[in-house]
Formats: sequence, structure tokens, C-alpha cells
Amino acid sequence: MNGYHGRFLNVDLTTLTTRDMPISEDVFRKYIGGATLAAHLIYPRVKKGMDPLAPDSPLVFATGPITLTSIPMVSRYAVAGISPLTGWWGEATSGGDFPFRLKGSGYDGIFITGRADRPVYLYLDRGSVSIRDAAHLWGRDTYEVQKLIADELGQKSLGMAIIGVAGEKLVRTAAIQNDAGRAAGRCGLGALMGSKNLKAVVAAGNSRPVLADAEGVNRLAKEAHATIKQNFITIAYREYGTLLYSDMAMTLSDVPAKYFTKSVFPVEKVTGQALRQKYVVENYACAGCPIGCGREVKNFDGNASVDGPEYETTMAFGPLCMNFDFDSIIRANHLCNTHGIDTIAAGVAIAYAMYLFEKGAITKERAGMEIRWGDGEAIVRLVEMIIKNEGIGALLSQGTLAMAREFGRDQDEAAQIKGMEIPMHDPRAFHGMAISYATGPRGACHLKGDYYTIELGTAVPEFMILPGDRLTSVGKAENAAKYQSIKDLYDSLTLCKFSPLSVTQLCQIMKAVTGWDVNPQEILTTGDRSINLKRAINNILGLTRAEDRVPKICLEPLTEGSSAGISPDMDLMLREYYAYRKWDWDTGIPSKEKLVELGLEEPAAVLHG
Repeated sequence: MNGYHGRFLNVDLTTLTTRDMPISEDVFRKYIGGATLAAHLIYPRVKKGMDPLAPDSPLVFATGPITLTSIPMVSRYAVAGISPLTGWWGEATSGGDFPFRLKGSGYDGIFITGRADRPVYLYLDRGSVSIRDAAHLWGRDTYEVQKLIADELGQKSLGMAIIGVAGEKLVRTAAIQNDAGRAAGRCGLGALMGSKNLKAVVAAGNSRPVLADAEGVNRLAKEAHATIKQNFITIAYREYGTLLYSDMAMTLSDVPAKYFTKSVFPVEKVTGQALRQKYVVENYACAGCPIGCGREVKNFDGNASVDGPEYETTMAFGPLCMNFDFDSIIRANHLCNTHGIDTIAAGVAIAYAMYLFEKGAITKERAGMEIRWGDGEAIVRLVEMIIKNEGIGALLSQGTLAMAREFGRDQDEAAQIKGMEIPMHDPRAFHGMAISYATGPRGACHLKGDYYTIELGTAVPEFMILPGDRLTSVGKAENAAKYQSIKDLYDSLTLCKFSPLSVTQLCQIMKAVTGWDVNPQEILTTGDRSINLKRAINNILGLTRAEDRVPKICLEPLTEGSSAGISPDMDLMLREYYAYRKWDWDTGIPSKEKLVELGLEEPAAVLHG
């Protein structure tokens, strides 16, 4: 087939055996790849009450059809399983070089079950596979492991996805790190990898699938490069990375500050400009990316180079905690990358701890320290405790919902949805984000339908998704649902969310790569199928409409900023969203007719009989 190798690697770590797992073209056409194909592969193993960390709980790494092509911004992979943090569907994506190496190894992805009786790592190289001892790597950080494995294998052209100490200790917010500070950060999938005693997945090779129209792909790649070059934010991303958005976000009340209770703060201290003014900063780009939004901070804290913090990380360890000391933000970020922790989850949990300390719910005796607003040293120390899963950090590592329960607080005070912490885009600032958060398949997610980009001027003319009033809820949900489906497809292809390519361009690229005639409506239908399949998985696990909600701490009107006095009308938007999706209002389950229409007959039979 075109665009695919046509096979996954099936790994049983209990028996330390591997085998090829063929995937038919019909399955690829239906589920594309990435996180959606992972959901299809994981679905048969899903059972209510299942333990995400049990040996039979699957872990899937997956690429897509456009990975390892000349199309720019496609060096991404998805990793998926049942989230150790939330107990619901879990997925994360990351860029760097590893995605190209994974696909170049001769496989479209890896399906992993079982638990090794000792630490191991998986090595794929041009179709050959070995499971190798990793006892000497256990306890070492993600950067050490990359160097040690490269020396051990005598290769430099390697891609590696690795867990740090946090994953080994089964910290529920553990990330999977790869390359230079890239992370599949959300949902705690590093803990799932650690539960299998799997320290790393190492890939090498440049095995490229046949393309349906190689000349056409190269032509479309040139057109894509031109589109990216002409896009108005490309230069800003190149100069300032994702921190380019900081000051605009504060003006729009989009940066949650002081644990979602404020929106005005001295933003000039935490912008991309401030980072460049204070430090020597260089760019970092994923393979095949013409932008280079990643940052490297040179000569920091005794290190020749450390990863510069992204927007989400800076805001989480910064304004959310009322901390404006860039040194401590960079240090906290580097600790998370070194030892494998989701920076969003860590920042939100620390901010909640500061909130609870101020209210007297957490005492100095209980925490073993004072946890005051703006204390950068305390933030770094708490990150270290989260990584080690010790002291108060053991509780913070379980997320804000667990913290609220531990201290007998109202769960509406926990800044999470479906157990996953809310990112650094305030739902009061963009009502389309509020409904995307509430209904997202993995919980609060700013990437599964980043509707704030629509309200800031992006458009999807193929479906008449156009900018509107960001502070109104009326008529918002249907377009937010459509955009959610389109962006879910990005994690199937797999394509960077910052790619400015149009739906029409994606259809042309898909045809040149696979030979399939794909139109915009089919793109939308495939995204709908993805959202509904993941919804069905969550429903089987026990999810109902009750979980589709934004907590009050993130909805109560603020008294300052451009969103002052305004709150999203969640009931209005949820009813509109459910009507568009054809989900049952009482149960939160997709209708049988909708599931069958999308070709999801088996979930339809399981959920409806």
C-alpha cells in the first residue's frame, strides 16, 4: 500500500517476544493512523474497571501516513493507552526526530502489552527488533539514557522515547520524553510505560513507504513550505517560540493567574522578548520543520544548554503560581524534562497547593515547607518532590482532583476536567475553548480543538468555521465540535497543530501520499469517527455526561481583565454540542445510529445492544 509499511510491531513484554502485526489498507483508510488507529487497536482490550497499570493494559506508539514524507511539520508520533492519571482514554503526541526514526524503522507503530520481569528497552532498526537489558539505565535521567544507548549501539542517527525517574516510580503525571526536550506529556503515559518495566523505545533507519505520487508529494511539499513562509505567525514563532503569545494572551484574559482567580499580572516579565533579553537563546526545530519554535537556553545554571520553556510551561510555573522569576521557571522545566513529568499538570497542582496554603487547608507541618505565592524556590523543590513521589509531592503528583479529595475540598475547586489539569488558556476568555475542554476525549486539552485560534483570526472556509465573538456562547458549540474533529485528525495523520495548511491542502496531500480520493467532508467524517470511538471507549470505562463539565474555579466571572464579569453558558453549549454529535443527553453516549453511520458497529452493539 502507499504511505504505509502495512504493519505494526506487536510486543509482549511478559514473554519478551515480538511479532509482526499486519494492518490492512481498509483499516488504515478508516482510522488513518496515529492516535485514532491506536484507539481502534486498544478498543478490544477495554473493560470497565480495568487497571491502566496492569500488564494487559496496552500501550501504543503510532505514526501516520504523512510521517517521513517531504511535507513539512510531520515529524510527530502519538502514544496512547488508558490514562494512569484519569482512568479514561489517554493520548499524547510529540515531535522531534523520534517520529521519523520510528517510521523509518520499517513499522507504522508498536502495540505493547505485558510486563518485563526486569528493566528493558526496545530497539528497532530497519525491520529488525531486539529487546535489550536496561538494568544499567534504570534510575538514570532521560539525557543520560540517550547518550548511554547511543554509545552502547555505536550509532548517532537514533530516535528515542524514554521515561525518567518519574515514570519508573509510576508517578501518575509522568511524561514520555524524546530528543531535545520534546515530550508526550499529558495523561501520565510515562507511568504506563514504567509499569511495563520499559525504559525506552529506540528506533533507527530510513525505510520509506512507497508513495502513490512521489512527484506530486514533492510539489505539494513546496506549496506547503510557501504557505508556512507566508503565514503571519511563522516569523514570530521563529523569533520567540510559543511565548510569542504571552502578552496578547494576558490582554485577552487568556492566561490564568493565581490559580485561575486572576488575569492581570506583569506579563512583560514572562514573554518571549524577556527570555531573549535575559538569556542567550537559540532555536530548536523538529525534523523537517521550517519554523523552529523550540528554544534552547545557553550557559544556564552550570549547563551548556537547557531546554527553553514553552508557553504552557512558563505560564503554569509562572503567573498561575504568581511567580515571575524566569530562572526558577527554566529550572522547573528542565527538571520535568530531565526526569519525565507533565509540566502543565505539575504547575497546576503546585498553584493549587499555594491556593490551599493561603486558605490554611495545607499547613507548613503537612507540607514540610511553606508554599507561598510567587516562591520560585518552593516551586522547584515541589517539582523535585513530585518527581521522587515523596512527601507532599506524592499527593501533588496525583493531580488536583486527588488533592481536593485528600483535603476535603469541593471538587469544583480542582482545576481539571475528567481528571486532567486545565491548560493555560482560560475558558472564560474563549467560550469555544470551554466547550472543547468539557467534551475533549482525554479531558481538558487545548490541542483537541484549539478554538482560540479561530477567534484570533484563523478560519476553515471549507466548513464556514469563521472568527466570531470570543465572549459569547450562543451558536458556538457546533463549530467548536467540527474544529475538534478536524484537529483530532491532525493526531491521526500525524501533523503538527501549528501547521497552517488548509483542509483542501490536506486532501491533496493524502491523495498524493496514499492514492485515496479524499474530500473535505471525508476529512470531517474521519475526525468525527475518531472523537466518537474515543467517546465509546470512555463510555465503556464508565464515563457519563456528568464528566463533561468545567469546574467553578475556572468559570466564576473574574473581576478584572477583558473577560471581567463574563462566564460561558455551559448548559447552552453542551446541549448544542450534544445535538450536533447526536449524543444522548441523559447518558452521554453516542446514539446507535451515529455510531453505525460512522462505521463503528461494534461499539454500537456494546453500548446499545
